[in-house]
Amino acid sequence: MNIIQWYPGHMAKAMRMMGENLSLVDAVVYVLDARAPASAYNPRIAELAGQKPVLYVLNKGDLADGGADRLLSKLKEGAKPAVKIAANAPASARPLKEAMSALVAEKAARYREKGTTRAFRFLVAGIPNTGKSTVINLLAGGKKANVGDKAGVTRAKQWVRCGDFELLDTPGVMPPSCENQTFARRLAYLGCLNDDILNFDEIALALLEELGKSYPMSLKERYGIEGGTPLEMLEKLCARRGFVLRGNDFDYERGERALIDDLRKGRLGKICLDSADDLSAAGLI
Repeated sequence: MNIIQWYPGHMAKAMRMMGENLSLVDAVVYVLDARAPASAYNPRIAELAGQKPVLYVLNKGDLADGGADRLLSKLKEGAKPAVKIAANAPASARPLKEAMSALVAEKAARYREKGTTRAFRFLVAGIPNTGKSTVINLLAGGKKANVGDKAGVTRAKQWVRCGDFELLDTPGVMPPSCENQTFARRLAYLGCLNDDILNFDEIALALLEELGKSYPMSLKERYGIEGGTPLEMLEKLCARRGFVLRGNDFDYERGERALIDDLRKGRLGKICLDSADDLSAAGLI
């Protein structure tokens, strides 16, 4: 049984709106979370783009370790234009703009041959909370689009002029199904799903199990955890942080939310949850 379900009505509406607006743009900037780019990939967006060029932006690169660099290389090897950035860092603007210019270079050359120039239009797409609006603000050099740390902040399209580019910000769109529950859980960990639909008991225990296998040193350094079952690790976390109720019972809920928040804010160190096999499973390579 799937433990995570989604696809509320506004997601379907956003997908229809995106399809309608693709005729207005020259290319697509597809924003993924560098910590889980395969999990954050919605193949429907790429399908809608059709023949329009797509740039894959691995955002939040400051929170990801070398695993994200390896995935970036895999994308490029698969002829997928891609760049890793941290949209909250001004220094990321230059490589992003260069990658976007390269994406439309052939079209720009044809215009120059005709003696005409114009601003190229990009649709900025991605699932919720991958940082689409932050990417737009980076390119614009200031706050132009709504930004938040919760899924679903952008609910309507927004056109933003950014130098030589015009950008269309769109609402985050989830995949229409959650058949891959590993991907679904990773999206839950990172805040790409609405927390209100999640069972934090199951999500936190799944995260502890995954980190225990892939990043045991992160758990040891942050919480003093060294092995054990997911429940034992959660109890160790609660004891370390003082999350104890009257009667010396552990406050599991506080522990679970602290764990998730620590991951999202980078307090567990740099992490990449996805692998090259995940890129393949998602259809990215």
